[in-house]
Amino acid sequence: MKVWIIAMCLLAVSGNAYSSAQVWQPTAGHTQIPLWPGTPPDAKPMSGPEYTRTSTKLIGGKPVITVSNVSRPTMIVYAPEGTNTGAAVVVFPGGGFEFLAIDLEGTDACDWLTSRGITCVLLKYRVPSLPYVLQCDCRPHNLALSMPSLQDAQRTMRLVRFHAAQWHVDSHKIGVLGFSAGGFLVAEISTNFDRQLYAPTDAADKESARPDFAMLIYPGHLATDDDKFNPNLPVTRDVPPSFLVQAEDDYTDGVHQSLVYYAALAKAHVPAEMHLYAHGGHAFGLRPTKTPINDWPTLAETWLRADGMIRD
Repeated sequence: MKVWIIAMCLLAVSGNAYSSAQVWQPTAGHTQIPLWPGTPPDAKPMSGPEYTRTSTKLIGGKPVITVSNVSRPTMIVYAPEGTNTGAAVVVFPGGGFEFLAIDLEGTDACDWLTSRGITCVLLKYRVPSLPYVLQCDCRPHNLALSMPSLQDAQRTMRLVRFHAAQWHVDSHKIGVLGFSAGGFLVAEISTNFDRQLYAPTDAADKESARPDFAMLIYPGHLATDDDKFNPNLPVTRDVPPSFLVQAEDDYTDGVHQSLVYYAALAKAHVPAEMHLYAHGGHAFGLRPTKTPINDWPTLAETWLRADGMIRD
């Protein structure tokens, strides 16, 4: 039986994996904005308070910071550097829906996006998100939608559109970027953007949650054990144009995840571009490796320009 290993499972179980806990905060000048005016919908009790850990294992020469027990989801807005293209990207870090790789697959992505004139909105969504609880014996998991993280993703998209003028964003150029489990969340919101998942709370919830474009980097949860497409993702022609990146030596058997999604997009006549690399593994983010997979951000930028989402 083929098993999709939860994002960063090997990191979590590696010897001497984490240093002492601390509370994560964005860099100076950036504020965490609560997504919900009160208690989030379908709130579940956590095993303890939110906490942050820093790995002693390095990826791309740097440790990885993870955030766990997120019960109060937030977003952090990073303004573009230099010329503002008007585009915005909501970033979903991975972490198997157990924790969030907040720098490797979060702030690192925002550094890249803002350097290209794109507003970055980093989503710190609720984790753990049942039924996706990390099992480091790496058992297969089901393919259900990842509530409540999908509620948080929908709410964030609507808030960005609601504040588009204030944040100097074109409301028709708001996309999503996700890594690993965050890549699955990209597929979820791309296919379930108009599904009513929570009662409207304010005027922002009148906005559309549909992304204008989507980028999935080594996504998971898209293929069944026999390499069939996840039936909980209703791909139609309304799914946004999509960009996929995967390594063939992804230790999560992840290449099949991208292949089945790309095939579903093609069948529905959704514009899509997929890049498969021979080497790269999993959880590389945007950090340097010894393989050509480092080039994927350049390819993504070219794709965004060709699709008219950004211009010089």
